[in-house]
Amino acid sequence: MSLIAMAAGAALFLQQSAGAEIAAAEASRLEACVAKIEQAPEEAYEDGLAWTFEGNRPGARQCTALALIALGNVEEGAMRLEALSTSTDGGTMEQRAVYLSQAGNAWLQIGAAEAAAVSFSEALKLAPSETDLLLDRASSYMLIDKWDEALSDLNIAIANTPGNAIAHQMRAEVHLNKEAFDLAMKDVETSMAADPKNIDTLLVRGRVREAMRLKAGN
Repeated sequence: MSLIAMAAGAALFLQQSAGAEIAAAEASRLEACVAKIEQAPEEAYEDGLAWTFEGNRPGARQCTALALIALGNVEEGAMRLEALSTSTDGGTMEQRAVYLSQAGNAWLQIGAAEAAAVSFSEALKLAPSETDLLLDRASSYMLIDKWDEALSDLNIAIANTPGNAIAHQMRAEVHLNKEAFDLAMKDVETSMAADPKNIDTLLVRGRVREAMRLKAGN
């Protein structure tokens, strides 16, 4: 899931953490700041700083961190989001999970899969049944060849959302790397039934077929 999309969702959570009018105003300000990140990240960063100086609100710190990530200061932004997730004014568990998820996806941007796995693990402590978090952590595990850990997350994700095309595609990749080719093909077929034109799934299918062909030839 994109950082921007998650931030937009996080804006709604702000309405649960303060008085209705204050929360609504802060949610609108966060939405505006996040929307600006896509087009003018430097301006969004400046807006976040100005907001921070006004009261150092969580929304201000979140937007500043996301702007830093968009500007290429990914590590700094990710660390700020992690710090926000443990701050005394960090908000609800849902808000804190969003910060950690955003941090995890930022770590993935720079290939820091182990750091990403840590962030996603902390997020899952707060939102244990969130499918997107399970898929994100599985992705980070796959990047560092932790196939058993990835398989465990994907099994849970599929149990929670049966027929999930991406989850089955990812599990096919895991089974392929564990040389469980029949199981990999079953997941490919399930993924393609849900999303027949997904190029990534077609590529996995080709690799599974080639692996099965080579095995049969031995």
